Amino acid sequence: MTDDERYMTLALAEAEKAAASGEIPVGCLVVADNTIVGRGHNLTETLADVTAHAEMQALTAASQTLGGKYLRDCTLYVTVEPCVMCAGALGWAQLGRLVYGCPDEKRGFTHFAPEALHPKTQVTAGVLEEPCRQLMQHFFQARR
Repeated sequence: MTDDERYMTLALAEAEKAAASGEIPVGCLVVADNTIVGRGHNLTETLADVTAHAEMQALTAASQTLGGKYLRDCTLYVTVEPCVMCAGALGWAQLGRLVYGCPDEKRGFTHFAPEALHPKTQVTAGVLEEPCRQLMQHFFQARR
């Protein structure tokens, strides 16, 4: 198992926490020097806050842990491609690397705002894509 797969597995565990509380199952980790410095999962229903996405929770936690707003030396792992809002926040944070599981054809930044990330941010897509996709599909199938 690669480091990317190991961290994405942990992000999937965060997504499971979201699903267990009725939230859309998206999970996220921020890693610096092989240490998790932030984690989060969707809390939009719990907090009644449309901005409480997994990425926003993890960014805030990482910034507090590291004592600064810039995450140039960090990698963010998220189970689903970030939306435009989250991609913008990642851009402002000057994130070093973004790794995501499955694409989001309806809301993903690559379709709506492909330039939202910082120009130096490296992107890796499709890590554990199938388990990430299945978690989302099962969640929405159960709600129908």
